[in-house]
Amino acid sequence: MSPKEEPADRKKFDVIISAYDSNLNKISGPRDWRLNFVWIFFVIFAIIIVSRLIILMIFQHQFYLSVATGSRETWDHLFPNRGGIYAQDTRTGEKYPLAMNRDYFILFADTRAIKDDDTANQITNKLSEIFNYDDQRKLAVYMQLNKRNDPYEPIEKKVEDPTVKKIEEMQLPGIYFARKSYRYYPENELAAPIVGFVGQDDNGNDVGRYGIEGYWNKELAGSGGFVNGAKSAIGGWIPLSGWNFKPAMDGADIILTIDRTLQYKSCEILRQGMQEFKAESASLIIMEPSTGAVRAMCSLPDFNPNEYSKVESLNVYNNSAIFTAYEPGSIFKPITMSAVVNEKLVTPTSYFLDTGSRSDLCSKPIKNANDTVFGSQTMSGVLENSINTGMVYVTELLGRNRFVKYVQNFGFGIKTGIELDTETPGTISSLLDKRGNQIDCYAATASFGQGIMATPIQLVSAYSAIVNGGKIMKPTVVKEITYADGKTERFKPKEIVATISNQASVLTKGMLVNVVEKGHSRNAKIDGYYVGGKTGTAQIAGKEGYTLDTNQSFVGFAPADDPKFVILVKFEKPNKTWADSTASPIFKQVAEFALNYYGIAPKK
Repeated sequence: MSPKEEPADRKKFDVIISAYDSNLNKISGPRDWRLNFVWIFFVIFAIIIVSRLIILMIFQHQFYLSVATGSRETWDHLFPNRGGIYAQDTRTGEKYPLAMNRDYFILFADTRAIKDDDTANQITNKLSEIFNYDDQRKLAVYMQLNKRNDPYEPIEKKVEDPTVKKIEEMQLPGIYFARKSYRYYPENELAAPIVGFVGQDDNGNDVGRYGIEGYWNKELAGSGGFVNGAKSAIGGWIPLSGWNFKPAMDGADIILTIDRTLQYKSCEILRQGMQEFKAESASLIIMEPSTGAVRAMCSLPDFNPNEYSKVESLNVYNNSAIFTAYEPGSIFKPITMSAVVNEKLVTPTSYFLDTGSRSDLCSKPIKNANDTVFGSQTMSGVLENSINTGMVYVTELLGRNRFVKYVQNFGFGIKTGIELDTETPGTISSLLDKRGNQIDCYAATASFGQGIMATPIQLVSAYSAIVNGGKIMKPTVVKEITYADGKTERFKPKEIVATISNQASVLTKGMLVNVVEKGHSRNAKIDGYYVGGKTGTAQIAGKEGYTLDTNQSFVGFAPADDPKFVILVKFEKPNKTWADSTASPIFKQVAEFALNYYGIAPKK
């Protein structure tokens, strides 16, 4: 068929195609502005989404990781129990708690439940009946109860269980209780200067202060732990998610060398003496000379660690037996004498002629008490009569250099290292400022205990060396420490240095027995026993020289042939003139009790 003879249907098809091409050309022309807007909108939106994802996934990754972790993880601190502190019966080994933990209650108010002033006033009056509020405290409690929108307003701390029950029976609106563990001292004042107390640091955390609580705070406190892991939407643990656990380690228990009975009895005797003699303060130490173990230590005035904030002066926190250095006076004379005897420069029977004064060493003459002149005396007589010029004489024989060496070897001018907070070293600086072997005024006066400062613990330690064969033993108040893991650390006696020979120890010990039997310390004599010791009455230095006030001391030991204990007694500013009227009789009472307590039979 020729083109000219194409069917009619073909012609119709061509017409339709031609019309479609025409419409297509119209569509492919310039775009509608609305389509352009939509296209631009989606491009910008995509850019924003991508940018936000970059920020979240890269720049803020750690922040959102923490948020996500916090929403599905839990973390709890685990708190340890503080260790206990115990005294003992040194005869049986039985323990007695001096510091422990005890649950009390915090009384608090949810003030939202207290609707009006009348209700607040009624509650205040009821609480005042229980706690004996004064007007100022009543007003403070009333103001607390009127806050109206505080769910936790603490009113009273350390409320005991009987009081809680009594208040609960009153059914006071908005008054509730929360249990909390506090440090508790069941013996109250007993051994408080040794034990110390638990206070709080600037962050409100419990921390030991003074004494054992302060010195051993780390061991007593233990260490905290934690637990953390993933939790489900309803708060339960997810077992397979992995979790970390570090248990809290409870604090260690500390057993002291302190004998509970000796501590109580000796401190009560000392307290009675302090009141009788109207002294400002008093100290007492009982030490076992062969080991350095402290069996009793008193520091008056003392305090109740359960109410440590109620003290009149913060000075009572400092244990005067280790903290308060003073010029010891004549109790230092046996220390000097033992050094001269050790050097074999004199014997107890060597003679000395006392003229009553030495004016060649100091700006003022060195004299004996009451300006007494004793004439011809043995070395034993020098101690019996407490002759100052005799001590200057023997120190000249010893020489300045050796004298200073002995003073240092006996432990003066340095801390003893006893395991208690706030120990001080005293001072012997006046002896260290000059060289040469010729004694000067400072060495001369130091020979009889003036111009140097010593603590009671240093003095009782030095006397222990005099009577135990010449060994300075490290003073200790800790017998053993038991840790939470069951490990026990026991403290063995530790010899620091040998100061004098056993022979010098025996000779000096005999001279001190004569001091009690024949000399100024007769009030320390105990029927049936040989006792040795020495008194010291030392004027207290003031701003313009020495005053009429004195520190009065006695250091003694018993029984003389095999001393079981050395006892130091010291009074500050008593109302009597001489130590033989104050410190000596207190020593006698304490020593008599200790001899009976340990069942030491008389040998005299």
